[in-house]
Amino acid sequence: MRDQALDNAIANPATYANEAQIHALFKTLRDSDPVHWTEPDGFRPYWSVAKHADILEIEKLNDKFHNEPRSTLMNIQTEKDLAGMWGGPDPKTGRVSPFRTLIDMDNPDHRAYRGLTQAWFMPPNLKKLEARVHELAKRYVDKMMEKGPECDFVREVAVYYPLHVIMSILGVPESDEPLMLKLTQELFGGADPDMKRKEDEGTVNTNTILDFFMYFNKMSAERRAHPGEDLASVIANGKVNGCPLGDLETASYYIIVATAGHDTTSASIAGGLRALIENPDQLAKLKANPDLLDSAVTEMIRWATPVQHFMRTATEDYELRGRKILKGQSLILLYLSGNRDEEAFADPFKFKVDREPNRHVSFGYGAHLCIGQHMAKMEIKAFFKELLPRLDSIELAGAPRKVQSTFVSGLKALPVRYKLRAA
Repeated sequence: MRDQALDNAIANPATYANEAQIHALFKTLRDSDPVHWTEPDGFRPYWSVAKHADILEIEKLNDKFHNEPRSTLMNIQTEKDLAGMWGGPDPKTGRVSPFRTLIDMDNPDHRAYRGLTQAWFMPPNLKKLEARVHELAKRYVDKMMEKGPECDFVREVAVYYPLHVIMSILGVPESDEPLMLKLTQELFGGADPDMKRKEDEGTVNTNTILDFFMYFNKMSAERRAHPGEDLASVIANGKVNGCPLGDLETASYYIIVATAGHDTTSASIAGGLRALIENPDQLAKLKANPDLLDSAVTEMIRWATPVQHFMRTATEDYELRGRKILKGQSLILLYLSGNRDEEAFADPFKFKVDREPNRHVSFGYGAHLCIGQHMAKMEIKAFFKELLPRLDSIELAGAPRKVQSTFVSGLKALPVRYKLRAA
């Protein structure tokens, strides 16, 4: 017998802001129904995939499970609102979103579009950015010290450091960074009352998307007229199969780089600091053994899991853990559940800075493995490499609060009290 309350909870953004509730819910799925047919009120139905091994299995089969037309979970009304913006859904694919980013594409388009910028995000090129990233990490730890002995670490530090890094690379002027932060928070936090666009500014998500497109279409025109050395110039003047990118693809490319390039990293930094505060033995271990920083960063990313899911749609019938998935049915890959799977991680609800192995799914897997993973790890490592030697003490100064979102989420408040030394 179907449990309607369970299905509604899986699709409810508020559930994800209640960490005890969401982890208990996902444990129930892993233990009793790891491939769960889900029919929440107001949503098209889908399969919820809760086990780590099953997520990897689906991710590897990118010919059998496509990102398009349903890459993330949206309720029926939001799908209608988005499709109405541009005359969708697409008659060929069924896509409702006006975006067509890398996360919405399948091969051969995905491979071709990813290839435009992949070299930018690989370790050899990131070496050139390393000094700048460390300089920015120091700047924001210094700001933390100036704001002490208390601050809201999320609102005053964590959101700005990776934002400045990715905007510098992209070529967005520093004066426009507050706008990019606002639009990103509205896009990913559209279901959160503290983050969403106000009622008098239009329907949820709608004006945000138009604002993004208007901003980046203007940037495209500028970079095509006057190319520079930044990533925006690479995108604006890029070609796929010998043809320039269309306006939709160009703006969509900017948007995924500009938003995912900072919001997920800031969530990992804030979530990582909270984990260290709440596990003082692990903080002491890391401070005493700086060589553990690489494994600690990996554990922070597992622990925070900023991207909580992606979706896939079956291109043919497929059996998964005894369940018959039919062609055309969708699946939600619950990364947050996979990263707490007892069969994949020893003591998964314990934060361990020396956890090995740590095959988390926070960056996805297979063809859609996050293009920015190396840069994210470099930024997180640089920040804690600067912070930890200067940190005498730190504790919570209030209750942490998480964004209400089923897709990309992290802390929206982390009040801390601390003592920091000058560099």
